Amino acid sequence: MRTGPDRTALPEELGILVRLDGGSPLPTLTAALDAVCEQAGGLRERAVVVLWFTPSPLQPREWPGAVSIQEVKRWERALRRLERLDHVNIAVVEGTCGGPVLDLLLAADYRIAGPDLRLLLPVNEGHFWPGMTLYRLVQHIGLARARRIVLWDSAVELHDATDLGIVDQVSEELTEAVHTAAVLRGRLSDRETRIRRRLLEEAASAEYDDALGVHLAACDRELRRLSDSGPEHPEAAR
Repeated sequence: MRTGPDRTALPEELGILVRLDGGSPLPTLTAALDAVCEQAGGLRERAVVVLWFTPSPLQPREWPGAVSIQEVKRWERALRRLERLDHVNIAVVEGTCGGPVLDLLLAADYRIAGPDLRLLLPVNEGHFWPGMTLYRLVQHIGLARARRIVLWDSAVELHDATDLGIVDQVSEELTEAVHTAAVLRGRLSDRETRIRRRLLEEAASAEYDDALGVHLAACDRELRRLSDSGPEHPEAAR
Protein backbone atom coordinates (compact mmCIF):
# COMPACT_ATOMS: atom_id res chain seq x y z
CA MET A 1 0.00 0.00 0.00
CA ARG A 2 1.26 3.42 -0.90
CA THR A 3 0.82 6.13 1.70
CA GLY A 4 3.03 8.94 0.45
CA PRO A 5 2.19 11.88 -1.82
CA ASP A 6 1.98 10.92 -5.50
CA ARG A 7 3.13 13.99 -7.39
CA THR A 8 2.31 12.43 -10.75
CA ALA A 9 -1.37 12.73 -9.86
CA LEU A 10 -1.55 15.67 -7.47
CA PRO A 11 0.89 18.58 -7.21
CA GLU A 12 2.17 18.96 -3.68
CA GLU A 13 0.79 22.48 -3.34
CA LEU A 14 -2.77 21.20 -3.86
CA GLY A 15 -2.75 18.72 -1.01
CA ILE A 16 -2.17 15.10 -0.09
CA LEU A 17 -2.74 11.97 -2.18
CA VAL A 18 -2.77 8.52 -0.59
CA ARG A 19 -3.19 5.25 -2.46
CA LEU A 20 -4.94 2.48 -0.55
CA ASP A 21 -5.01 -1.19 -1.46
CA GLY A 22 -8.56 -2.50 -1.14
CA GLY A 23 -7.22 -5.92 -0.19
CA SER A 24 -5.34 -4.68 2.88
CA PRO A 25 -6.37 -5.94 6.32
CA LEU A 26 -8.64 -3.70 8.38
CA PRO A 27 -5.91 -2.63 10.88
CA THR A 28 -3.64 -1.61 7.99
CA LEU A 29 -6.35 0.50 6.39
CA THR A 30 -7.18 2.08 9.74
CA ALA A 31 -3.54 3.00 10.36
CA ALA A 32 -3.24 4.53 6.89
CA LEU A 33 -6.42 6.55 7.33
CA ASP A 34 -5.33 7.81 10.75
CA ALA A 35 -1.94 8.76 9.33
CA VAL A 36 -3.38 10.86 6.52
CA CYS A 37 -5.81 12.55 8.92
CA GLU A 38 -2.89 13.38 11.19
CA GLN A 39 -0.91 14.79 8.27
CA ALA A 40 -3.89 16.80 7.01
CA GLY A 41 -4.58 18.12 10.49
CA GLY A 42 -1.15 19.73 10.51
CA LEU A 43 -1.75 21.69 7.30
CA ARG A 44 -2.51 25.37 7.76
CA GLU A 45 -3.05 26.27 4.11
CA ARG A 46 -6.02 25.29 1.99
CA ALA A 47 -5.55 21.76 0.73
CA VAL A 48 -7.39 18.70 -0.50
CA VAL A 49 -7.00 15.15 0.76
CA VAL A 50 -7.30 12.53 -2.00
CA LEU A 51 -7.84 8.88 -1.08
CA TRP A 52 -7.29 6.69 -4.14
CA PHE A 53 -8.52 3.13 -3.74
CA THR A 54 -6.89 0.65 -6.08
CA PRO A 55 -8.64 -2.70 -6.65
CA SER A 56 -6.86 -5.81 -5.50
CA PRO A 57 -7.29 -9.23 -7.15
CA LEU A 58 -6.86 -10.72 -3.69
CA GLN A 59 -9.55 -8.58 -2.07
CA PRO A 60 -12.06 -10.88 -0.39
CA ARG A 61 -15.79 -10.36 -0.68
CA GLU A 62 -16.08 -10.81 3.07
CA TRP A 63 -15.55 -7.78 5.28
CA PRO A 64 -13.97 -7.01 7.69
CA GLY A 65 -12.38 -10.45 8.14
CA ALA A 66 -11.07 -11.98 11.36
CA VAL A 67 -10.86 -8.87 13.55
CA SER A 68 -11.89 -7.83 17.04
CA ILE A 69 -14.66 -5.39 17.89
CA GLN A 70 -11.96 -2.99 19.11
CA GLU A 71 -10.41 -2.98 15.63
CA VAL A 72 -13.84 -2.27 14.14
CA LYS A 73 -14.25 0.65 16.55
CA ARG A 74 -10.88 2.05 15.53
CA TRP A 75 -11.86 1.84 11.86
CA GLU A 76 -15.14 3.65 12.52
CA ARG A 77 -13.30 6.34 14.51
CA ALA A 78 -10.85 6.82 11.63
CA LEU A 79 -13.74 7.26 9.19
CA ARG A 80 -15.40 9.77 11.50
CA ARG A 81 -12.12 11.61 11.80
CA LEU A 82 -11.97 11.84 8.02
CA GLU A 83 -15.51 13.23 7.92
CA ARG A 84 -14.54 15.95 10.39
CA LEU A 85 -11.36 17.17 8.69
CA ASP A 86 -11.18 20.88 8.02
CA HIS A 87 -10.02 20.03 4.51
CA VAL A 88 -12.17 18.72 1.68
CA ASN A 89 -11.53 15.07 0.93
CA ILE A 90 -11.93 13.31 -2.42
CA ALA A 91 -12.28 9.55 -2.89
CA VAL A 92 -11.16 7.88 -6.13
CA VAL A 93 -12.20 4.31 -6.93
CA GLU A 94 -11.82 1.98 -9.88
CA GLY A 95 -12.38 -1.65 -10.76
CA THR A 96 -14.21 -4.13 -8.57
CA CYS A 97 -14.01 -3.04 -4.96
CA GLY A 98 -15.31 -4.45 -1.69
CA GLY A 99 -16.36 -3.41 1.79
CA PRO A 100 -14.02 -0.59 2.86
CA VAL A 101 -14.52 1.31 -0.40
CA LEU A 102 -18.22 1.84 0.23
CA ASP A 103 -17.39 3.07 3.74
CA LEU A 104 -14.94 5.62 2.36
CA LEU A 105 -17.17 6.70 -0.50
CA LEU A 106 -19.99 7.52 1.89
CA ALA A 107 -17.60 9.41 4.17
CA ALA A 108 -16.00 11.45 1.35
CA ASP A 109 -16.95 14.95 0.25
CA TYR A 110 -16.52 14.19 -3.46
CA ARG A 111 -16.30 10.83 -5.25
CA ILE A 112 -14.68 10.03 -8.60
CA ALA A 113 -14.98 6.60 -10.23
CA GLY A 114 -13.41 4.85 -13.17
CA PRO A 115 -15.75 3.47 -15.88
CA ASP A 116 -15.14 -0.09 -14.65
CA LEU A 117 -16.28 0.49 -11.06
CA ARG A 118 -18.32 -2.23 -9.40
CA LEU A 119 -18.98 -2.17 -5.67
CA LEU A 120 -19.37 -5.45 -3.82
CA LEU A 121 -21.34 -5.15 -0.62
CA PRO A 122 -19.74 -6.80 2.41
CA VAL A 123 -21.53 -10.11 2.95
CA ASN A 124 -20.45 -12.92 5.26
CA GLU A 125 -22.25 -16.24 4.77
CA GLY A 126 -25.35 -14.45 3.56
CA HIS A 127 -25.23 -11.79 6.30
CA PHE A 128 -24.70 -8.13 5.37
CA TRP A 129 -21.98 -6.56 7.53
CA PRO A 130 -23.92 -4.37 10.02
CA GLY A 131 -21.36 -1.58 10.36
CA MET A 132 -21.94 2.15 10.09
CA THR A 133 -22.16 1.73 6.31
CA LEU A 134 -25.85 1.02 6.91
CA TYR A 135 -26.27 4.30 8.77
CA ARG A 136 -24.37 6.34 6.21
CA LEU A 137 -26.20 4.67 3.34
CA VAL A 138 -29.61 5.60 4.76
CA GLN A 139 -28.45 9.15 5.50
CA HIS A 140 -27.04 9.48 1.99
CA ILE A 141 -29.69 7.92 -0.27
CA GLY A 142 -32.75 7.48 1.95
CA LEU A 143 -34.36 4.49 3.61
CA ALA A 144 -36.25 3.06 0.64
CA ARG A 145 -33.28 2.93 -1.72
CA ALA A 146 -30.94 1.73 1.03
CA ARG A 147 -33.38 -1.07 1.84
CA ARG A 148 -33.34 -2.24 -1.76
CA ILE A 149 -29.55 -2.44 -1.78
CA VAL A 150 -29.12 -4.08 1.61
CA LEU A 151 -31.94 -6.62 1.37
CA TRP A 152 -31.91 -7.54 -2.31
CA ASP A 153 -28.73 -6.54 -4.12
CA SER A 154 -25.31 -8.10 -3.75
CA ALA A 155 -23.48 -5.45 -5.74
CA VAL A 156 -23.79 -1.81 -6.81
CA GLU A 157 -23.09 -1.33 -10.50
CA LEU A 158 -21.68 1.94 -11.82
CA HIS A 159 -24.97 3.24 -13.24
CA ASP A 160 -26.69 2.65 -9.90
CA ALA A 161 -23.85 4.25 -7.95
CA THR A 162 -24.14 7.32 -10.18
CA ASP A 163 -27.94 7.51 -10.05
CA LEU A 164 -27.92 7.18 -6.27
CA GLY A 165 -25.27 9.87 -5.82
CA ILE A 166 -22.76 7.46 -4.31
CA VAL A 167 -20.47 8.52 -7.18
CA ASP A 168 -20.28 12.18 -8.26
CA GLN A 169 -18.12 11.87 -11.38
CA VAL A 170 -17.08 9.12 -13.78
CA SER A 171 -13.94 9.53 -15.84
CA GLU A 172 -11.62 7.43 -17.97
CA GLU A 173 -8.81 9.89 -17.21
CA LEU A 174 -8.71 9.62 -13.43
CA THR A 175 -5.46 11.55 -12.97
CA GLU A 176 -6.84 14.55 -14.88
CA ALA A 177 -10.17 14.31 -13.04
CA VAL A 178 -8.41 14.27 -9.67
CA HIS A 179 -6.31 17.31 -10.54
CA THR A 180 -9.35 19.30 -11.75
CA ALA A 181 -11.43 18.34 -8.72
CA ALA A 182 -8.60 19.23 -6.35
CA VAL A 183 -8.30 22.70 -7.88
CA LEU A 184 -12.04 23.36 -7.84
CA ARG A 185 -12.86 21.81 -4.48
CA GLY A 186 -9.74 23.28 -2.90
CA ARG A 187 -11.32 26.72 -3.13
CA LEU A 188 -13.83 25.54 -0.54
CA SER A 189 -11.27 23.89 1.66
CA ASP A 190 -11.00 26.29 4.57
CA ARG A 191 -11.74 26.19 8.29
CA GLU A 192 -15.48 26.47 7.62
CA THR A 193 -15.67 23.08 5.91
CA ARG A 194 -16.46 21.28 9.14
CA ILE A 195 -19.34 23.70 9.86
CA ARG A 196 -20.81 23.18 6.39
CA ARG A 197 -20.78 19.44 6.88
CA ARG A 198 -22.51 19.79 10.24
CA LEU A 199 -25.22 21.97 8.74
CA LEU A 200 -25.83 19.37 6.05
CA GLU A 201 -26.10 16.65 8.69
CA GLU A 202 -28.54 18.76 10.69
CA ALA A 203 -30.69 19.32 7.61
CA ALA A 204 -30.84 15.58 6.94
CA SER A 205 -31.67 14.38 10.43
CA ALA A 206 -32.73 17.10 12.89
CA GLU A 207 -36.14 18.62 13.46
CA TYR A 208 -36.52 22.27 12.41
CA ASP A 209 -36.47 23.70 15.94
CA ASP A 210 -33.42 21.63 16.88
CA ALA A 211 -31.53 22.68 13.74
CA LEU A 212 -32.46 26.36 14.01
CA GLY A 213 -29.99 27.20 16.79
CA VAL A 214 -27.07 25.63 14.94
CA HIS A 215 -27.93 27.46 11.72
CA LEU A 216 -28.41 30.81 13.48
CA ALA A 217 -25.03 30.41 15.17
CA ALA A 218 -23.46 29.73 11.77
CA CYS A 219 -25.22 32.77 10.29
CA ASP A 220 -23.94 34.94 13.12
CA ARG A 221 -20.41 33.65 12.56
CA GLU A 222 -20.63 34.44 8.84
CA LEU A 223 -22.03 37.93 9.46
CA ARG A 224 -19.15 38.69 11.82
CA ARG A 225 -16.68 37.37 9.25
CA LEU A 226 -18.17 39.60 6.56
CA SER A 227 -18.03 42.56 8.92
CA ASP A 228 -14.38 41.90 9.72
CA SER A 229 -13.47 41.66 6.01
CA GLY A 230 -15.28 44.85 4.97
CA PRO A 231 -13.68 47.74 3.04
CA GLU A 232 -11.85 48.91 6.14
CA HIS A 233 -10.39 45.48 6.84
CA PRO A 234 -6.85 44.71 5.55
CA GLU A 235 -7.95 41.38 4.01
CA ALA A 236 -10.44 43.15 1.77
CA ALA A 237 -7.64 44.92 -0.08
CA ARG A 238 -5.97 41.65 -1.11
